[in-house]
Amino acid sequence: MRFVIVTGMSGAGRSTSLRMLEDMGYFCVDNLPIRLLEQFGQMVKQEKNLDKVAIGMDIRCENWFDQLEKQLYGLKRLEIDYEILFLDCSDPTLIRRFKESRRQHPLAGTDRLEFGIKQERVMIRFLKDQATYIVDTSNLLTRELKKELERLFGSDQGEYGNFFITILSFGFKYGIPSDSDLVFDVRFLANPYYDPDLRPLTGNDRPVQEFVLACPQAGEFLDRIEDLLSFLIPNYRNEGKNQIVVSIGCTGGKHRSVTLANEIAQRVSQLPCSVKIEHRDIWKDAVTKAQ
Repeated sequence: MRFVIVTGMSGAGRSTSLRMLEDMGYFCVDNLPIRLLEQFGQMVKQEKNLDKVAIGMDIRCENWFDQLEKQLYGLKRLEIDYEILFLDCSDPTLIRRFKESRRQHPLAGTDRLEFGIKQERVMIRFLKDQATYIVDTSNLLTRELKKELERLFGSDQGEYGNFFITILSFGFKYGIPSDSDLVFDVRFLANPYYDPDLRPLTGNDRPVQEFVLACPQAGEFLDRIEDLLSFLIPNYRNEGKNQIVVSIGCTGGKHRSVTLANEIAQRVSQLPCSVKIEHRDIWKDAVTKAQ
């Protein structure tokens, strides 16, 4: 189990980092009281389905900082090999971020921001000394921070192991899926609906698949989609995206779109990313007729 303690300077990006780790499959808890750390570690160790955990801690837990050494020792006693991610940032950048967000530094009180930041650096110096990883976010864009966290804490599946693609078939008469990133209309292909033998079947059935894929345009379409996705995935990822929804639509979402969505999912599965296939409207036509 990976057990990551995310801490550092207030305003350096702890909350943002936790959200990114959550997108990477980590079970995340923010601002857990330090006196509960060992107890929490014991709990998650008993959960068989939890193999990645991240805990956020900052100076708001100052009342229990004197207990932190004891709690960390308790994690070691539980044989939890924890890691500490310390997020640092330059004073001028922290001041700018607090000014822009109009938030008060937790230690500043009625004093100036500089005072709170200076006090915090003194109080959490020991955490920085014990840190497994130190990431300075002063000049990092959000996507650059995400890339760094993926490098440190990402999946073992490879460079794109944390990128997810959903291939979704749908029918235009039921509306375009609202979460689509890319939408492709395959109504240019011959429609199996007009064949009485194929009408009750779906794109999951071989006779429909053979009918649709027999169209020369279908093969060319699949080749071009495969090339397009191979180009887009690394560029999307470089911009910080971790998932896309590719929607394939025909009239009713039962024959052509299902067939081609299945084919696209099979081809994309060869790429270094996670792929999921969904058929939103495959049975809606039958339900509508029954009503």
